[in-house]
Amino acid sequence: MAQRRRRLLDVGMILEAALALIDEHGRLTMGELAGRLGSSASSIYHHVSGRAEIVELIRERLATQVDLPPLDGTDWAAQVTAWMHSYRRGLAAHPNLIPLLIGQTMTAGAALEGYDRVAALLAAAGCPADEVVLWVTVLDSYAVGAALELASPVDVWRSEGGRTPVLDAAVRAGPRGEARADAAFDLGLAAILTGMQQRLAGLPVPDRAD
Repeated sequence: MAQRRRRLLDVGMILEAALALIDEHGRLTMGELAGRLGSSASSIYHHVSGRAEIVELIRERLATQVDLPPLDGTDWAAQVTAWMHSYRRGLAAHPNLIPLLIGQTMTAGAALEGYDRVAALLAAAGCPADEVVLWVTVLDSYAVGAALELASPVDVWRSEGGRTPVLDAAVRAGPRGEARADAAFDLGLAAILTGMQQRLAGLPVPDRAD
């Protein structure tokens, strides 16, 4: 009997199969990936060094789809808002990927360049050097949490017996499902940006050489 030829692999095929596994099962093992590709783990290692590199390559691919601040001199808060909406959409498309992304140090070039663009925008807006990474962290954490929120059930809170009357009334009065998640994201982002603007307005203007 003729031996069945193994499937020829490339990095693109590996990443697509890996992301499909993550989306479906929330995990990524080299054994499962090899099975999905109809290949062997050793064949995969000819193209990537392992699981960590696969995750970073997926991060790289997703980062290229995020709209970055143009740094064109327009309102910095509007630029941050556009970036945050795009970033959240990208993360929300693959909620099972998020724990893998935050579980390892970021090395993907496109992702790092995106954060560098945001850092440059905040620095140009007057954010002190020692606070730039703090605000980037605040924005990043908020986008990640908001993306995960889109994966929550339509009814997040359900109480019986009238034990939580104020919450029950609030739930009835507000939007549900994705509409609630979207409205909450916009409300929270506006609050963060207002806080940033107020903080920047209260900072002393640095001395500049003539």
